Amino acid sequence: MPSSRSTRRWEDLEVVARNGLLDRRAFFKGGAAFAAAITGYTLSDSAAAQQLPDAPWSAAAGSLLTPYGAPSQFENGVARTLSNPKGEPRTQHARTPHHLINGTFTPNGLHFIISHSGNPDIDPEKHRLVIHGLVRQPLVFTLDALMRYPMVSRMAFVECGGNGAPLFSKEPIDATVQALHGLVSCAEWTGVMLSTLLEETGIDPKAKWLIAEGADSLALSRSVPMTKALDDAMIALYQNGERLMPGNGYPMRLLLPGWEGNMNVKWLRRIKLVETPAMSYYEARTYAPILPSGKAYQFYFLQEVKSFITHPSPGLKLSGPGFYEISGLAYSANGRIAKVMVSADGGKSWTQAALQAPVLPKAFARFRVPWRWDGGPAVLQSRAWDEAGNVQPTRAQIVAARGETKTVPNVMGFPNQHYNGPTSWGIERSGEVKHVYA
Repeated sequence: MPSSRSTRRWEDLEVVARNGLLDRRAFFKGGAAFAAAITGYTLSDSAAAQQLPDAPWSAAAGSLLTPYGAPSQFENGVARTLSNPKGEPRTQHARTPHHLINGTFTPNGLHFIISHSGNPDIDPEKHRLVIHGLVRQPLVFTLDALMRYPMVSRMAFVECGGNGAPLFSKEPIDATVQALHGLVSCAEWTGVMLSTLLEETGIDPKAKWLIAEGADSLALSRSVPMTKALDDAMIALYQNGERLMPGNGYPMRLLLPGWEGNMNVKWLRRIKLVETPAMSYYEARTYAPILPSGKAYQFYFLQEVKSFITHPSPGLKLSGPGFYEISGLAYSANGRIAKVMVSADGGKSWTQAALQAPVLPKAFARFRVPWRWDGGPAVLQSRAWDEAGNVQPTRAQIVAARGETKTVPNVMGFPNQHYNGPTSWGIERSGEVKHVYA
């Protein structure tokens, strides 16, 4: 429990919403005093504070360096969860553990992956990218040739079109944020702007779409409007400073910042300029869910404004009443996140969270707000706004527009439909955190 000294500091922190939410400005003006209050530390320069006993690891030399670094053995639990771990002939998913990491970018080894037929083992020296179709001069690019073009870097999230789909269930899902929202990650991508290559081939004015095809055994392909191709599309070669991981498209992938993940074709080998979309398997069936109106929700492209709380969340039990930081992620295909509001009473009252700088377009924004938990039941929620004025819908609004599942299967049994409504975490008196609807 905090000391009486820090308890007095609690009283100085402004409660701006019911159930203990504090003004986000406490982060910026509190300094050491705020740190003492939030943790219960007693700040001291006494001799006792300097008498730190040596631990066993301080008594001998440590382990040797390795050519490629690895996390501490004590972080082995920070890992992706896998569907279909035995590699049966169906899709595999690797979900990012958002509740076990922090910040705004995802380490390469924890970036989510969806693989429909495994990761091809591509020899980069033999791999080729062809651009043809409605162009004046078809071209073939080697990896070495692409490396000679001007490079750009963009921080961008990639999200599966079905991320969050379990939340269309009629009943709450007994699952973690990793299971519910683990199919989204954010990285710094470096490569060549697609517009640079297309301009070199010479675009036929009749070309309104392109078909991007991968080199995996299924030759997954998706149709992309030329407007996006000439805007911010990229042939990505690097991920967070190193070459792409195999599961993320080594040696090259298409990156469409903010657009549905399946369209960001991995192991890219072919781009064909055409007049109309291809109506491929994935765009005509898998990513075309039926709406309550009976129409197919097809070619929706943008991953709409969304946020969810990562700390605390299921699996992260609160250790008792006191100060905590509520933290999470927000992002939008329509640009930067403008603000995030957080509630600790199921949406009855709200306070604005602090956004961690820098806030970049089409990338994760980390939001944080201080919270004094009194030990009673609480329901945490977040809602985000982007700079284009779009607001994260309520669950009732998105269910009315997209429909609701009639059963409660496991997290793998839902259609590929993007859920961007709020996620509510219920805090019990024991400190346990569970998914609830509010």
